[in-house]
Amino acid sequence: MNVIGLADVDAGMIELVGGKAAGLGEMIRAGERVPDGFCLTTEAFRAGGIPDREVADAYERLGKGPVAVRSSATAEDLPEASFAGQQDTFLEVAGTDELLEAIRKCWESLNTERAIAYRAAHHIDESAIAMAVVVQRMVEPQAAGVLFTANPITGTRGEGVVDATPGLGTAVVDGSTDTDHYVLDGTRHDHGCLSQAQLDELGAAGRRLEEHFGSPQDIEFAFDHDGTLWLLQSRAITTLFPLPPGRGLPQPRVYLEIGHMQGLLHPATPMGMSALLLVTEQWLESMRMRNVQDKVKQMMVDVDGHFYVDLTPFARNKKIRQRLPAGMEIYGPRVSTALAKVLEDPRFAPVPGRPYRLSTVTKVATRLGPTIATGIVGALIRPEAARTRTFGLIDLARRTSTPPAGDLTPVQRLRFAEEVQRPLFAKELNQAMGPLFAGIMCRQIPVGLLKGVATQEEVESTTRGLPYNVTTDMDLELWQVAVNARPHRDLFLNTPAEELAGRYRAGELPDIGLGAFLDKYGHRGVAEIDLGVPHWADDPAPVFSTIANYLRVTDPEQAPDRRFERARREAEAKIDELVRRARRRRPIRAALAGFFMRRARQLAGLRELPKFVWLIPLVEIRRQMLIIGAALVERGLLDEAGDIMFLYVSEVQQALDGTDLRGLVAERRQSYRREMRRRNVPGLLLSDGTDVEAALPAPPATEGTLTGLAGAPGQVTGRARVVLSPANAHIEPGDILIAPTTDPGWTPLFMTAGGLVTETGSPMAHGPTVAREYGIPAVICVRDATREIRTGQLITVDGAAGTVRLEEEPATP
Repeated sequence: MNVIGLADVDAGMIELVGGKAAGLGEMIRAGERVPDGFCLTTEAFRAGGIPDREVADAYERLGKGPVAVRSSATAEDLPEASFAGQQDTFLEVAGTDELLEAIRKCWESLNTERAIAYRAAHHIDESAIAMAVVVQRMVEPQAAGVLFTANPITGTRGEGVVDATPGLGTAVVDGSTDTDHYVLDGTRHDHGCLSQAQLDELGAAGRRLEEHFGSPQDIEFAFDHDGTLWLLQSRAITTLFPLPPGRGLPQPRVYLEIGHMQGLLHPATPMGMSALLLVTEQWLESMRMRNVQDKVKQMMVDVDGHFYVDLTPFARNKKIRQRLPAGMEIYGPRVSTALAKVLEDPRFAPVPGRPYRLSTVTKVATRLGPTIATGIVGALIRPEAARTRTFGLIDLARRTSTPPAGDLTPVQRLRFAEEVQRPLFAKELNQAMGPLFAGIMCRQIPVGLLKGVATQEEVESTTRGLPYNVTTDMDLELWQVAVNARPHRDLFLNTPAEELAGRYRAGELPDIGLGAFLDKYGHRGVAEIDLGVPHWADDPAPVFSTIANYLRVTDPEQAPDRRFERARREAEAKIDELVRRARRRRPIRAALAGFFMRRARQLAGLRELPKFVWLIPLVEIRRQMLIIGAALVERGLLDEAGDIMFLYVSEVQQALDGTDLRGLVAERRQSYRREMRRRNVPGLLLSDGTDVEAALPAPPATEGTLTGLAGAPGQVTGRARVVLSPANAHIEPGDILIAPTTDPGWTPLFMTAGGLVTETGSPMAHGPTVAREYGIPAVICVRDATREIRTGQLITVDGAAGTVRLEEEPATP
């Protein structure tokens, strides 16, 4: 079939007519007013030639006259990819010869450079692509434009947005002119080219199409000179952030994104997310709580792999809500401002009752309070003994994470994986919290004791070069591996990291000590709390990239071990200086401050240890799941072992029972790929999809300066290096690292970087904490830093002020 009328098309015919024609056919079937037309199908495209006679006959039946000729590819106007503007459209086409030429150009536009790049970015199989062409009568519009049935900027569902212009709507689509802008939120409008009655009619049509297609729609429309509304296209809005699940709770709700605090800027895999929820349930069970699954579902929210917590109970509590915005300042100034805006919303007015049960607080306090208090006191009295006990958890975790001997069945492996985290979270990691809290206290107390004598920046500098930090130790040990690689510098510096990883696995590289390093640290990596992604033991390519960066350090004084040793000496000397300075005015406070600053150096490094320990059983779960996945492949229930990472832990048993979940895996992989492409994740999200920060007024612009949050004190001027992933990152010594977020998988880059700028984070999060310890200035929560700053740009980072200044450079003569 080469030609088919639009009235005969439905949604099931995408492979024959493409996405655009299928959408138009559905609109006609739904009773909407759509210009009459026909479709030249993909069968004609695949045959390779235009059936001139059939097209001419269809054009004549249409009444000839001006028509619009538009592409309708099989991968166009889909829920996950709109292909907006990727193929060509031709308007006011008149005459058979012009029509045939327009069709030919539509076909050719399928293979333009931009269209091919777009398909590659969306992982669309080139061999499956074919082009149909839609031909419709032209509407001579009085006004035309685009309606979004959800706000594409804020994400608010049910709030329509219209951009319109007199005449043809192409100016709206291509952005070539200013348009009349309307927000359909109940406000009356009396400006521009559309009347309120027309806006009401548009809004009603949008609601109908949204209901018909089952998702928010991007709709092109035109009002002709008689005032009649014509709908020219409707496709899903593909850029909206996913709606949070309803969970059967009263609406609306407000959610805080916390995944970025642990380096999860991208979505977690379903397996990774379910493992996080499982360990939370097991910890609550260790507190002797009941109905833990319900509690976790009410507290933690999975939004298509993005990790949120529900703040609603606290936002609606009369006493707590007053302190919430200030508490959110550690997540960045815009999050704090956004939450204050939410609290002004009458829908979040306070309600009677507490956000938690007293019995729950009592249980946690009873179980944890004595353990933590004893641990704090013991650590302050005998820090060395506290460190020894805490570091002993590493060996304990390795022992408890070793599966039973023998050939385990897949079901036995699943049971082991489900329970392997429980021993640590039931007791041992709780005991580590005392020394950890002691270290945090010892860092904070001197700030108050030395107020008026020393600045906070000076006090914080006493924790530079901090010992007993497993992440610092890891980075320094990797530096030693790079030192061992110097005799083979050209090999490691000039060979792609992926190739080196392959040669390492094949045993074809010289021994530089990497095996011992991975035995100790192979459970680490980027986004390491997601067991669904490879860690360094699985894929050491990022480690080879860091070794190459370290080999670029040619100045001995910039070697990470020497920098770290200098930072240690300067910090200890600073403690002596501050104590002497304070002793002249406040001798007792001076003595106390000295005690706590020295204890901070002995204890504060322990903050990294609990997570380091927890990752050991987490990575063992990954290993066991991949073995189970391989068994499911043998049974024909999965296509590849890694597919198991797109199931929840609770679903693996279903697969082992014989349920074929390959369709579910494919659906989740598609969703995961879509979310992996997403650059902006709302920090504060409402249940109607509103990105609260995006809805705020833009902050006052300061020319040449980007503002964020103080992360680590100090000033540095240097060349920016924008890095979206540490894999294959090229960092020259002294470069200022510009990153979306950081976790321990990024920290080897800190050892040679001159400074750090991130788009997300908190002063207490991993990245700025390690930056402070390494003595490099850091500014966090700089919105869109990876887009506003370009690699090679000269910038100045002021870590105390929380600013990044874009420097002017002299013109090249």
